[in-house]
Amino acid sequence: MADMASSTDTTGGDALFDAEEEKTFLTGRPQRKFATPKPLDRHGPATIISMVNQKGGVGKTTSTINLGASLVEQGRKVLLVDLDPQGALSAGLGTAHDDDQLTVYDLLFDNTASVHAAIRHSKVSGLDLVPANIDLSAAEIQLVNEVGREQTLARALRPVRNEYDFIFIDCGPSLGLLTVNALAASHGVIIPMEGEYYSLRGLALLTDTVEKVRDRINFDLDIVGILVTMFDRRTTHAREVMERVVEVFGDRVFDTVITRTVRFPETSVAGEPITTWAPNSQGAEQYRNLALEVMERTER
Repeated sequence: MADMASSTDTTGGDALFDAEEEKTFLTGRPQRKFATPKPLDRHGPATIISMVNQKGGVGKTTSTINLGASLVEQGRKVLLVDLDPQGALSAGLGTAHDDDQLTVYDLLFDNTASVHAAIRHSKVSGLDLVPANIDLSAAEIQLVNEVGREQTLARALRPVRNEYDFIFIDCGPSLGLLTVNALAASHGVIIPMEGEYYSLRGLALLTDTVEKVRDRINFDLDIVGILVTMFDRRTTHAREVMERVVEVFGDRVFDTVITRTVRFPETSVAGEPITTWAPNSQGAEQYRNLALEVMERTER
């Protein structure tokens, strides 16, 4: 990683702050150092984390892919579950559409469908995927009539919980039954939010939903952290939003901040994480740091 961070990305430009000054500047707190985790002698049981925000375009899918890939670099085995009918996670990992391939939709509504048969391996060894496609758009209506409808996804994932260290569920921009299923199956929630005002407004509704699911369905559910993404340090607006988020949510806000960079759209086209597409970029280093922070918060 370069000693000096550029203003918006790693493609060039003059530095505004040196690396340490910038880290403190972004969150208003001194940047902590996160220890490298100890190697594992076995995998599982998995910590299941939902990536949730009812607002679209806040970096949920990008964060799911790159956080998962960064955890794999630390020796963790990771399963990503696409729970968005748009299938952005599947596309972002270069998974070609196959009509005969089992998807998460089949796991929800076909009791004979095996989660093992639905899993696809990505280009990154140790990073696997349960894909989704447009069929999932009908799931919200169909789940209404299911017995134990909030626990459907949890039942589908149960056979592989002991085979992975982390399972991340990439939710669509909704707080409907699919997202409630994800929350019911999870130990924790990561909330990616863009560093702008309208993203901040939706946090209260989202945290209220998480609290309701914890009180009524999943007593073990907690917020792992709030992740500020697409942060543009040059704007006063972004800095004011960051200050407000830290003021309201305190230590729930990750120290790691994901800044805006042209590299992320490139990785979507390439169908691989930024950690392999541009391994020395600022974005790759930020997600590697996030992985260490997530492990510190979840691995006890």
